[in-house]
Amino acid sequence: MASRIRELHNAKLSSINWPIATFLIVIPLAAITSLLWVPIIQNTVYFMLIYIIIRGMSITAGYHRLWSHRTYTASTPLKVILAILGAGAGQGSIKFWCRGHRAHHRYVDTDQDPYNIQKGFFYAHLGWMLVKDKRSLGKISIAGRVDISDLKHDPIVQWQHRYYLPLLFIMGYALPTFICGILFDDPVGGFVLGGCIGTGIGQQGTFCVNSFAHWIGSQPYASTKSPRNNFLTALITFGEGYHNFHHEFPIDYRNGIRYYDFDPTKWLIWTCSQIGLATNLRRFPQNEIKKGRIQREQEKINQKSKIVDWGVPLSDLPVITWEEYQQQARTGCNLIVIKGVAHEVSAFVTEHPGGATLITGAVGRDATDMFEGGVYEHSNAASNLLASMRVAIIGDDMS
Repeated sequence: MASRIRELHNAKLSSINWPIATFLIVIPLAAITSLLWVPIIQNTVYFMLIYIIIRGMSITAGYHRLWSHRTYTASTPLKVILAILGAGAGQGSIKFWCRGHRAHHRYVDTDQDPYNIQKGFFYAHLGWMLVKDKRSLGKISIAGRVDISDLKHDPIVQWQHRYYLPLLFIMGYALPTFICGILFDDPVGGFVLGGCIGTGIGQQGTFCVNSFAHWIGSQPYASTKSPRNNFLTALITFGEGYHNFHHEFPIDYRNGIRYYDFDPTKWLIWTCSQIGLATNLRRFPQNEIKKGRIQREQEKINQKSKIVDWGVPLSDLPVITWEEYQQQARTGCNLIVIKGVAHEVSAFVTEHPGGATLITGAVGRDATDMFEGGVYEHSNAASNLLASMRVAIIGDDMS
């Protein structure tokens, strides 16, 4: 028994991708622990925060909206800047990142989704990178097939993929060390805060899109799949939290489409377009966006309608003749016909706001004209209440 437990334990340990686990977890935690003896310089902290934003937006504007979804066209200088800064974010090369993200969109919530939220919050957030896939001999593989031919023909993407590791080291760790050393005489703080901790914070922020934005929030455009709009996620991911919209309309360069939505990435892209660094900013047709929202609102209404008693559906009512209706009325049933439908109004006679006489005087007759305005033009609430009293359909001409 003990040997079996050891085998299972060793199997679990061997399934962990230790280089990735070290990079994503061990290094940031070790850097945080080192703050017990590494002095914290205020200017270095400011630099860390600014550099987190710069690298993060190179992911959102570059990796995501430019290369994954081609929502706009970037000039060569802008592409080079985004590729270099994106490498420093520590989230893999453009080619790797976009391949996984396109698979996520194509196969969302299935086993071929690389960060499938159906496998749990932790798996979607981080676990998918920590567990080896036997099919890829220890590397992170993408189960679902996607087309990345455009990335293979992009020389900047190919260059960044080829030199990703040295670019990661330079932009992720060496540059913060150098800048903080030169400007603030704090190279150690630059390495620890700007490099190790800043990279870790940026990574965890991006991972929130895979977890939080598929776990909690609103679904104003579609509910058949997991993506959700989540303002908190938008706040920490520079606008990527409007995920329900994004999965419905991925070619739109905006995630937050309203002017007050917090989406600094769209503001950055728009600004680049104003100075000639970006062109062909794509927007999904507004009419189609409105359709999606209206259809979702109608779906919500339909769901709410299911818990309300609307009366017996007309298709389920028995059909009786006019003569049968009058015969039943003469034998004591308080039946009234309105719009070709017989209603049993006994329970409402004493409740009628206009008095019982109006109700009893219409028994056995066709009261359509009276109901629709002959005496009083009834409200929508009155029509709904009337529907709950219907008992039969008059099946032939009334005379």
